Amino acid sequence: MKVIFTKDVKAQGKAGEIKEVKDGYAQNFLIKNGYAVAYTKRSKEILDINNKNKADALATEIKECKKIKDELKNIVLTFSVKTGKQDQVFGSISTKQISMELEKKGYKIDKKKIVLDEPLCTLGFHDVKINLHKEVKASIRVSLVK
Repeated sequence: MKVIFTKDVKAQGKAGEIKEVKDGYAQNFLIKNGYAVAYTKRSKEILDINNKNKADALATEIKECKKIKDELKNIVLTFSVKTGKQDQVFGSISTKQISMELEKKGYKIDKKKIVLDEPLCTLGFHDVKINLHKEVKASIRVSLVK
């Protein structure tokens, strides 16, 4: 029996896939528990419409992320930090602090999307990467001053 998976099923199929499975497995487990629907012309049309809508939404999201990336290119965040002897910085700047500073400038970016290769614990300029989307990576400059 051909089925269209509506949810991911481990070792069987992913949502949106069309697969041939045994009749009993399809009726008694997949369809009964809502993991799949029987393959028909109508269900195939609905799947195609859903896939098109998802692709359109993804394209829109990527376009918005690219726009934000272009705007972030020119931003320099400045943090005033306490220093000790020989300009040694006490502590470091965290992703949360960077996220809050970006929010003050009008960009709502989750701290989990900000990537620090190494702690920001020296004076000067640092490049910080931001993963806006799987396909869109941005970069901003962070400056630490006394």
